[in-house]
Amino acid sequence: MAIKTSDFRNWDEFYAFYLTEHSNGINRVLHIIATCWSMFMFYTIFITIGSIFYLPMALTAYVPAWIGHFFFEKNKPATFKYPLYSLISDYRMFKDLITGRLPLLTQLDEKIVRQVVPDKKSE
Repeated sequence: MAIKTSDFRNWDEFYAFYLTEHSNGINRVLHIIATCWSMFMFYTIFITIGSIFYLPMALTAYVPAWIGHFFFEKNKPATFKYPLYSLISDYRMFKDLITGRLPLLTQLDEKIVRQVVPDKKSE
């Protein structure tokens, strides 16, 4: 795709790039699992037990997502280079998937990405 990995002007530009890094449907399914696991961990550990255990357990949520990247998408997770934008984008993608804005198993292409994140330069 034509989207570059550097010099994002805003979160929408990053999110468009982020979606291209999650074009494989199995990778997105694994990300849903990871996001659900992280929300479960937040609730059960942080809210009910205490914050000291949350961080180590929450890191386990990255395992399914990284499996999706390394074995299905065959790329390096954006988390390594853009940790905050990636974390926020994980939850945005989760919302877009459960609300039907993004297809779950369909291979994403630039047309689908632009339907979800319109290119503001061309408007």
